[in-house]
Amino acid sequence: MKNLKWIILFISLILFLAITENVFANEITQLDIIGYNFISKNFITVSLTPLVKFFTNFGSIIFLLPTTLLLALIIKSKKISLNIFINLIFITLINQILKFIVQRPRPSDFQLVNETGYSFPSGHTMISVAFYGYLIYLIYNYIHLKILKWILIIFLLILIIAIGISRIYLGVHYTSDVLAGLLITIAYLIIFINISNKWIKEK
Repeated sequence: MKNLKWIILFISLILFLAITENVFANEITQLDIIGYNFISKNFITVSLTPLVKFFTNFGSIIFLLPTTLLLALIIKSKKISLNIFINLIFITLINQILKFIVQRPRPSDFQLVNETGYSFPSGHTMISVAFYGYLIYLIYNYIHLKILKWILIIFLLILIIAIGISRIYLGVHYTSDVLAGLLITIAYLIIFINISNKWIKEK
């Protein structure tokens, strides 16, 4: 169990690289077609779309930056507050670097909202997994009231999943964009948490 996190990191990186290689080889993968067809046939409705448009903003840097500043006022530990901010900046930069390397155009046939920039990997997915994933880690380790702890953890997990699905629903990302964003950010979070923990524990 001690090495489980490194096994997860290794598997996540391998799967991310496999998806990336497939994206380089094919503009639209079979995974993308299956993912969008499933969501479009089972979820997309006129009444649900406005809610999804609103909900997807919880994974944007525009929402999460002021949220980070608010958390800095609430959290007593300045090191943890700084870590939350650094985490947000790092994952945003990593996402932009990966987008520039791959340069995959966004889907153009079924967008429900207008988005610019490259598609792979999904920025909203990476940012939400990194930001809310790190909050989940902090909640698990620092909140001792079990009921509150698990309510918050489950809520944030649902939020992460919903944001990822919303990007496919709105037609601004392929399924492989979202899945790759999830995988690379899991690997990133393991490294970030490991390094940041050592700094937090330093006197």
